[in-house]
Amino acid sequence: MTSVVNTPSAVRPRRSRLSKLFHAICHAPGATLCAIVILLMFVYAFVTPLFSQNPFEFAGMSVLDSFIPPMWMEEGMSDFPLGTDDQGRNLLTAMAYGMRTSIFVGILSVVIGLVLGGGLGLIAGFVGGKVDAFIMRVADVQLAYPALLLAMIIDGAARAALGAQRSVTTAITIVVLSIGIAFWVQYARTIRSSVMIERDQDYVSAARITGRSNLSIIVLHILPNVMAPVLVIATINLGIAIITEATLSFLGIGIPVTTPSLGTLIRNGNNFLQSGEWWISVWPCLVLVLFVVSVNILGDHLRDVYNPRLRGRS
Repeated sequence: MTSVVNTPSAVRPRRSRLSKLFHAICHAPGATLCAIVILLMFVYAFVTPLFSQNPFEFAGMSVLDSFIPPMWMEEGMSDFPLGTDDQGRNLLTAMAYGMRTSIFVGILSVVIGLVLGGGLGLIAGFVGGKVDAFIMRVADVQLAYPALLLAMIIDGAARAALGAQRSVTTAITIVVLSIGIAFWVQYARTIRSSVMIERDQDYVSAARITGRSNLSIIVLHILPNVMAPVLVIATINLGIAIITEATLSFLGIGIPVTTPSLGTLIRNGNNFLQSGEWWISVWPCLVLVLFVVSVNILGDHLRDVYNPRLRGRS
């Protein structure tokens, strides 16, 4: 009878990782607020362009509407709630287009870094030996260069190879690759350390006995068990990638000034700070800070949720 009574609690199904994550976010006010802010930012960035003219195209500019202040200031207009820039672009719309580009660059950069670093980390951790030593020495060398400096070097090399006349697509591709290559080391080191632990577990030995190939063991068995900490790093790196893109664009070596991004908007507004048109750069800066801070706080919370030391308590 005792075993029957205890059966329900003993066989209670464990929550899936997704439901565990959702439950953890909903029960943390800070994480919930940040998740809502990020969701609203995505809606703002990807829905607004569907119902508005691209302000960076000729039809979306009007020099007669240039330098209009926010609507609550003197000479402000309700048609331009946050004001306009030197080309008469509506900043509320321009920031949506700029943020869409920044998010696009950030996500692709994180994916490239994750795929490159994840693959090298899996190989280094599973194979070990000289292969592991070589990959880690390459990682050590790259750690000597800050991500921003490495991105500047790659961008400079691309300019030297392709010339100053580059298409917008080429320029964005170079920025994405530069940031992605600069981030692979974190993923490689994290996955390598996790794989070195997982490769000696019983389930890996059982898979070998059943005749599974090394590739099958890595992809189907080890990889799912080492992804949780990597996804946390990817979340935090999304904010860092967007900041890196904005910095490169602000310095004039990233996305062209004729293409909307938060970095190009801030760079354009910086030219008019001394003349009193503060809103041209302040609003993109605030949007950038709000998004990055929300992503970082959410990433820190995910790191606490997936901390191996805390798994046994949940």
